Amino acid sequence: MPIIQAPMLGAGAEALTIAVSRAGGLGSYPAAGSTPGQLLESARAIRAATQAPFAINLFILDPCKPDPQAVRAAIARLAPWRARYGLPAQTAPAIWAQDFAAQFEALLAAAPPFASFTFGCLTHEQASALHRRGSRIIGTATCVEEALAWQAAGADAICAQGIEAGGHRGSFLAQHEDLGTLALVRAIKSACALPVIAAGGLMDGQAIAKALAHGADAVQIGTAFLLADEATTSAPWRAAIARAGPDSTRMTRVFSGRRARGIENAFMIEMREHERDIPAYPVQNALTQDLRAAAARAGKSDCLSLWAGAGVHLARPGAAADIARRIWSDAQNLAQD
Repeated sequence: MPIIQAPMLGAGAEALTIAVSRAGGLGSYPAAGSTPGQLLESARAIRAATQAPFAINLFILDPCKPDPQAVRAAIARLAPWRARYGLPAQTAPAIWAQDFAAQFEALLAAAPPFASFTFGCLTHEQASALHRRGSRIIGTATCVEEALAWQAAGADAICAQGIEAGGHRGSFLAQHEDLGTLALVRAIKSACALPVIAAGGLMDGQAIAKALAHGADAVQIGTAFLLADEATTSAPWRAAIARAGPDSTRMTRVFSGRRARGIENAFMIEMREHERDIPAYPVQNALTQDLRAAAARAGKSDCLSLWAGAGVHLARPGAAADIARRIWSDAQNLAQD
């Protein structure tokens, strides 16, 4: 199946990756939050469970040195929300995010069949190092300029992330590029010689058939797997998905400091006035982490980052393998009609 399971940090773990790869798609493991040791252990676990190809995904991040005054202001904005959940007064964390350089060295050691990247672009030397280890590279792009940067770096394929996609925007050159998935696929296909993977709002066979007909070589789907048995989606997140309508998602920076699409909730609405003041990723993301965890433990969705793409109302529960096979079967049947 030309179906890649999106690497959804917070909603996917080894079990989802394994299930999709076993079914004939390409499962992706979200390792952005993993230490180097955890990354290696996850790669070993996936290999032990299946001989099928899989991908490991990382966020490309520069070392973070935020302005102390901006951090103090962000902590003050979050204080009333923390009080709602009985959390103690907040202090800045020791680290803001995992060190990408260390993660990359672990990725080289793990040598997965595919390595995918978001939020940035590898250097040509880094790409060559992965190729020497036998890994193929998928780079995320939200505009033609980013796709060309990945092509120059030595990527093997481009994941064209349209504005309909759930979760974080993968932008690293154009921060407000809002092309839809199909338009982005066509634009990148006309500019790049690499295979293009369509991503964003692809929830069913009809959407996949349309993306392939518009020139995509494969598709990446994430939101359609959020209710899968193997997904690690929390109970309040699943409940919000079950309640979602066709117009339930919005773009926001308030959870993480980076534009992302999710189901609108109280935190998004009440914090919207501070949108421009939110410190950039990963600072805000780290500061809201234990607040989001507290909401999940309490079974509430008001402070959760309910990442989901356009079309979330079409998500259905079931085994991940069954979801992938059903969507692909529907796409094939539509292509033949």
